Amino acid sequence: MRTLIVEADGGSRGNPGVAAGGAVVIDESTGEILAEVGVFVGVATNNVAEYSGLLGGLRKAREIDPTARIHVRMDSKLVVEQMSGRWKIKHPDMRELALEAQSVISGADVTFEWIAREFNSRADAVANQSMDRRASFG
Repeated sequence: MRTLIVEADGGSRGNPGVAAGGAVVIDESTGEILAEVGVFVGVATNNVAEYSGLLGGLRKAREIDPTARIHVRMDSKLVVEQMSGRWKIKHPDMRELALEAQSVISGADVTFEWIAREFNSRADAVANQSMDRRASFG
């Protein structure tokens, strides 16, 4: 079975501030970058931007191959722990975004991994491009 890696990130310039998420979808077996997705949010918190990057990456991965396993790598401990079910989601906005992500991955084999920020530079760059353009893409 094919595995797609989704590296996702988000950022806001100010918290809240101009915000966007970014994701890179990678074929695990070849290392090839299959897609880059920028999700411009507008004015929002960093956490909302992180979830937006996750959602953009998950949607794109499911579009590329609806049957693939998905391995998500993020430098947001909050999102990884919440999506893995280990941390409660108390904030209503985060709960709504997490439910949306769960609906996107419903029926899929999805794992989440926390990675250090320095290993998430590709997704960070995509999020920054989306903030710079003030537009979504991919």
